[in-house]
Amino acid sequence: MTFRLALFLAAIVSVASTVPSLAAGNRYALVVGNAKYPDADAPLKEPVNDAHDVADELKRDGFQVDIGVNLTGDAMRRAFGRLYAKIKPGDVVLLFFSGYGIQSNRQTFMIPVNAQIWQESDVRRDGINLETVLGDINNRGAGVKIALLDASRRNPYERRFRSFSAGLAPVLAPNGTLVMYSAALSSVISDSSSDHSLFVQELLKEIRVPNLMAEETLNRTRAGVTRASREQQVPWISSSLAEDFSFVPGSGTAGSRTQLVNVPPPPPTKLDTLTPPPPAAPAPTENKSAAPAQVALADDPTIKSLTAKIAANPDDINALYRRGQVYASKGAYNLAIKDFDDTLRLNPKDVEALNNRCWTRTVVGDLKPALEDCNEALRLRPNFVDALDSRGLLNLKAGVNKNAIADFDAALRINPRLTSSLYGRGLARQRSGSISQGNLDIANAKAMDPNIVAEFESYGVH
Repeated sequence: MTFRLALFLAAIVSVASTVPSLAAGNRYALVVGNAKYPDADAPLKEPVNDAHDVADELKRDGFQVDIGVNLTGDAMRRAFGRLYAKIKPGDVVLLFFSGYGIQSNRQTFMIPVNAQIWQESDVRRDGINLETVLGDINNRGAGVKIALLDASRRNPYERRFRSFSAGLAPVLAPNGTLVMYSAALSSVISDSSSDHSLFVQELLKEIRVPNLMAEETLNRTRAGVTRASREQQVPWISSSLAEDFSFVPGSGTAGSRTQLVNVPPPPPTKLDTLTPPPPAAPAPTENKSAAPAQVALADDPTIKSLTAKIAANPDDINALYRRGQVYASKGAYNLAIKDFDDTLRLNPKDVEALNNRCWTRTVVGDLKPALEDCNEALRLRPNFVDALDSRGLLNLKAGVNKNAIADFDAALRINPRLTSSLYGRGLARQRSGSISQGNLDIANAKAMDPNIVAEFESYGVH
């Protein structure tokens, strides 16, 4: 449920109005590579080389780049101050950080090389809070905000902590933000013997492809890392972008929007048939008779911009797909399905569109075609966590609780902190009679996201 999760997070944060042409502003980047931490047994091998490579690539892509290596806390704060001073409304701002990252109190902190960390409270004192940085960038008017963190390493301070601190935490970011971690939430990877990280190698490969939208660039990066690591490393992405942005704009039409992933599948969970669903509350549907709502949609600046692109080129696959996402986020599900239909007419193997249409059809209760979409997405991209999550929701609505649990289990093996799968599995377990297990899943999901109950209720699932 790619767009659902990202846009739901965006909806619960106070957001600024979307700037109609985000890519028109200046491009600024701050690139930090921290390797020499006194508390570590040895300097990290990758961050400095990766920082230089990323900085060089961003310069070629039109970014004004400030690069820093082995920065202390004061040096990092000065670097952010220089970045903030440049930002004007509508600018594109990118942050790349490689080094140690730590989560504390469900927030992610980037760690300077001179941090003095003996207990978890020291993380909040000496670390740099990612959410605070993104908020400060947004407050200065930046349109597109991108944060790339290669910091999911086992930190050298963890034995001093009594509470859990592995990996990075979800980020609640302002609208117009794209965040990517090099590994799944709360997961860690080892520093390799290579001088460059797998994450950065794949990132640079995809950034150099012209005409890809930023979300697609990062999705392809995630696919490449997952495949190359044999699923031992699965990057995490969160997006609330609503405007087009490409690292390397090109001339002509973008190619295939999706790179298919050929990775070993999980234990079989594919469904071929559905048993009749039990009576359920009506799913949310679009109210076609509500003229004011239709007018509001037509006046939405993002929808207007995308509609103009589609009018100029009815086969603009990127604009069709993006407008479908926006319609779905606003509850205009039938309009969203139509745009996903047109996207798939142009590229029947677009797994992101298949997944999104599966989820949208599930929300409106059109379960049989939704199942076909999810099954096809998973045939094309085995272990596609978003499609597993979507199909789990579908099975939950259909009352096929055993299969819902299997799908949510498969999704949680890939991303153990995927809140929607955790909550959905809890409901399915309760309905299957495993009350204590279900209650535990639901409690854990609500602890991670207090809005998850309302979210599922909006899909007609109680």
